[in-house]
Formats: sequence, C-alpha cells, structure tokens
Amino acid sequence: MDRLRSETRSRVAIGVVGPHDLVEQIMMIGAELPAATDWRLVGAPHAEEQETFEKFSKIADSIDVVLFTGPLQHDLARKAGELPIPATFVPMSGASLYASLLRGVLTHGIDPARVSIDSLPAADVDEAYAEIGVSTGGVHLSEYDRPESARGFSAFHEQLYRQGETTAALTTIRSVSNRLTAAGVPVLRLLPTSHTLRLALNTAALLGTGSRLEDAQIAIVVVELAASAKPAYSGPGNYWQQELKLSLHRSLLADARLMGATVVPRDENGYVVTATVGALGQATDGFRVAPFMDRIHSDAGVAVEVGIGLGSTARDADANALAAVEKARQAGAAAAYLVGADGTVLSLPVRRRRPQESGPVVATKAAKLLDRLVESLDDGDTMVVDAEIVAEVLSLSPRSARRVLQSLAEEGLAWPLPPVKGTQAGRPRQPYRLVRG
Repeated sequence: MDRLRSETRSRVAIGVVGPHDLVEQIMMIGAELPAATDWRLVGAPHAEEQETFEKFSKIADSIDVVLFTGPLQHDLARKAGELPIPATFVPMSGASLYASLLRGVLTHGIDPARVSIDSLPAADVDEAYAEIGVSTGGVHLSEYDRPESARGFSAFHEQLYRQGETTAALTTIRSVSNRLTAAGVPVLRLLPTSHTLRLALNTAALLGTGSRLEDAQIAIVVVELAASAKPAYSGPGNYWQQELKLSLHRSLLADARLMGATVVPRDENGYVVTATVGALGQATDGFRVAPFMDRIHSDAGVAVEVGIGLGSTARDADANALAAVEKARQAGAAAAYLVGADGTVLSLPVRRRRPQESGPVVATKAAKLLDRLVESLDDGDTMVVDAEIVAEVLSLSPRSARRVLQSLAEEGLAWPLPPVKGTQAGRPRQPYRLVRG
C-alpha cells in the first residue's frame, strides 16, 4: 500500500477541464498513450462555460498542471481568478475542419463552399480549403479573440443562415452549437483531432513535470542567426556583423533578465541562454509560443533559429538544445523547437502580436499604475508585490488587485514568479516582479 501511494505521488497529476464530451475523450486518449504510466488524469467537466473556474478550483489542490479543452475555457478561468499552477489548453487548428466538412457533406448535404466558421485562425481555414481545392469566397469566418468575441458567435452564424448566405454553421463551442440547434440552424461541432489531443496531453505533462522539478531541471536555449541573416564574410573587420551580434545580445538580455536567465556567446552567430524549466514555461505561455523570436525580429529585424533543450543535467539539456536547433534550421526558422528530457519534441510558433489600435491607451493606464506602485514601495530594489500589497497601495479589493497584476503582466510591466504556498490552507500567494522601463 505504501508503495502504491508513493508511485501515485510521483506521477504528474493533470487536471482536464472543459465540456463533458471533450473531457471524456481526452481521458480515454490519455489512458491509451504509452506515457500514461507517468501521469494521472483528473477530470472536471462543466455544463456551462461560466463554470470553468469553479470546476478548476475544486481540483486545483490535487493536480500539478491543468489542461483546458480550449482557449475559451483557459481565458475564462484566468479572467475569474489566479491560476496557482501551470496551465495550457488544446489549441484550435484547421485540422478539425476536414472531418467536420466531410461529415456535413455526407450526412447533412451542406455545401462546404457556403458555410460560416467561428474560432479558427484565418490562415488555418485558408490552408485547409486550399488543400481540398474549394474556394473560400463564400466562407464566412469570425476568429476567436478572448471570451468577449465568443458572445457574438451565435448571432454571427444565425444571421448569415437567415440571409441565405450559408448552408450550415461550424463552431468549436458547445453552447453555441446548442443555441443554433434550438434556433433551427444546421450546425456542425468542430472537435480537435486525436493527434491534437495527444500533443496537448504531452505538453501538459511536460509543464507538470517542469513545475515539480523546476528547481532542479535545466533549460538551455540555443539562439542562432538564420542562414538568411548570416553575413557572407565573418571576421573582426565586419562591423555590420558585430553590430548585428550586439543587437541580438541586447534583445536576448531584455527577455532573459525577466527569467533570471544567463546569456553567453556560443559562436560568431549565436548565444546560449540557461534558465529553469519553470521560468521558461512562464516566458513561453506554458510552452505554447517561441521565446525571443518576436522581440529579436522587432528589435533587430532578422530571423533566428531557436532550439530549446530540457534535462536533469546541463549536458543533457545542451545535447537536446542542439538537436532542437537543428530541427528549427530544417524548418526554415519558422518556429522554435523543444526537445524534452524524455525525447518529446514540440514545435512552438512565433507569438502573434495583437492589433495595436488601443495599445497606447492601455499602455498609458498600465504605466501609471506601475508608477504608483513603484512610488509606494519602501525598497525600490526589491520590486516584488502580490495582490495583498497592490490592494493596500491602490485601495482595491483583492480580486481587483489580482486583475491589475494580470494586466501589468500582459503589458510586460510585471513578471509572475512561482507561487508561494503559505502555512495555512488556501490559494498560494502569487508574487510578481515589477519591471521598470
């Protein structure tokens, strides 16, 4: 019995939160994977999207990482309160289109050239339709952009159908599907493929393992200039190369200092960044986006190849990083690659920057809040706060203070540190390090 308990504690506990059908599917797929002996799945299905945070909170103390069934659930949970453990979600992609369109043609007689689609990125829809040789001229799309955008999906689909512009609606959200069905609109549910779910489970397991071992596990990132950015002539007399290398170094330091990472030259065309898995996981939104690439492209205007290696020793992490950067090189520097300690390979796309229409206004508000916090701190060198401190300084409720810290983090003005468990039961304290420009 003691041995069984020890083995249970040593396995990574992954919470799965979302609609009942998707949670059940993920649980079944997870149980069949070869790595199932290394993790334990805890399901928390909800009936309505608004229950997401409540369902998560009930299992938060018993899991190491949470896998939400989609970005909507993830964003709703984050909006409702802090997530004291690493979190990731099943991504939306065009892969789910093929099966849904085929099912619609065979069983519902829909015209795939005249449909409305929500949630999916436009690039994925264009690629999927190009591969099946169907024009997107009559296809209407409403992309997902935070929970607010999902509120208009039902009206978007119904209006197009009533106007005779579409033959069916394709949605990723169960509640939208239910409302359209009740309104008499033909609807198909877009569900992630089994392959997508397996990758999401592997990502969650990686995050959970990193969370438990982040003090011991090492992450090494190799960043090299892409072939298109390398000068034809290398040497001390090539001042353009020297300036490019300095610019690359400055960009890396800007992000690395937020992680507490070190940056050292690797050769004439690259650097090595050493960090912990936990810090790197926060910098990459839970290993969902590539580190450094967007800032380097913005600052230096060049493409880089980024390879991430994880391991319990520096040698293992370095070997995996070299293998990962080779994969990035073969992919044409279109994404970063990660090779885990167990050989797991992940592709991390470049972060998509949001439109900047309202950026200056938001940035100004965030900067003013940051100034007020900095002025009120007794020790200007520490710059570490939590919701309790912010609530006292700004005269806010604890919940509003947590939202202020989340908004500062989204603007790059604060960096979330690992949660600190208190001596009493309850939510762990979430500290943030303020970042001054």
